[in-house]
Amino acid sequence: MISKAESKRLMKYIDRFPSTRTLVVGDVMLDHYIWGNVSRISPEAPVPVVNVTKESVLLGAATNVVNNIHSLGGKVDVCGVIGHDEAGRQLTRMLRAQGIHTDGLIVESGRPTTIKTRVIAHSQQVVRFDRETKVGIDRDTHRRIFEYVKRQANDGLDAIVLSDYSKGVVTKDLVRDLVKLAKRKDLIVSVDPKVNHFGIYRGVTILTPNTQEASIGSKIEIQDDESLLRAGTLLLKRLKCNAVLVTRGEHGMSLFERGGRVTHIATVAREVFDVTGAGDTVISALTLAMAANADMVDAARLSNYAAGIVVGVVGTATLKPDELKRRISAG
Repeated sequence: MISKAESKRLMKYIDRFPSTRTLVVGDVMLDHYIWGNVSRISPEAPVPVVNVTKESVLLGAATNVVNNIHSLGGKVDVCGVIGHDEAGRQLTRMLRAQGIHTDGLIVESGRPTTIKTRVIAHSQQVVRFDRETKVGIDRDTHRRIFEYVKRQANDGLDAIVLSDYSKGVVTKDLVRDLVKLAKRKDLIVSVDPKVNHFGIYRGVTILTPNTQEASIGSKIEIQDDESLLRAGTLLLKRLKCNAVLVTRGEHGMSLFERGGRVTHIATVAREVFDVTGAGDTVISALTLAMAANADMVDAARLSNYAAGIVVGVVGTATLKPDELKRRISAG
């Protein structure tokens, strides 16, 4: 059970969210959901036939992080790359409809806007298909992103979230330049990592890998507390960051901080229906709390409560400050 003192402290950080300003840099995309029912197997192949009942399109990846921060009450801007296509225009319209500025969205010729389409039947994902490219951004796009981030950093920015989905925006050169800028401006840099990019995150403030990502990134298979400790400590040392927060599903989270402190946080999820977007919620709530002057442990605890809510919802989900407060109050 959470103590009254801790509950009050976490609530105080949530109340400060509206005074924070965050910039999300990374791979923007649309999450397209096709919902339906299955009652038979196709006579053409041993696959289910989905009778479509509805479709929905949501902001995904970096824009889901934006959506989460905005929903939780923080001021947020976005910087990423879209294609010269209808999906890019739709993504832009969706952000603008929420009052989020889109001048940080850069159109790169020849690059499609990423779309992930998931077919869901009876609350289960049947199949997913992606429209995307993973080629790294060109030099001019890099320059335009960095110039945009510099302008934001000179205008009262508190934190940068790097939302890396391996679609070509978060490159080694971009991370290097943004980390240097953040150190000059005393900005938080948080990263939701991808396993094939672990080597490029050197010098960021905090990294939030899940257990599998931490295992691959450290080259230590995490099977128990001892191997978890070795993996987290190695990542912290190798990447020279302030902290590594390993998200462990039903086992909660483990926070490794520079200086040797390790904090294990038990899960608060009541039911788990869908982990889609849970990492986005963790990085959003964690960064907001740190921008609101929470220490690493309190920020991790708050993000754990946020994740415990969204995994109970099918599809990418966001939450409001009052929902988060209610869950914290409930312990």
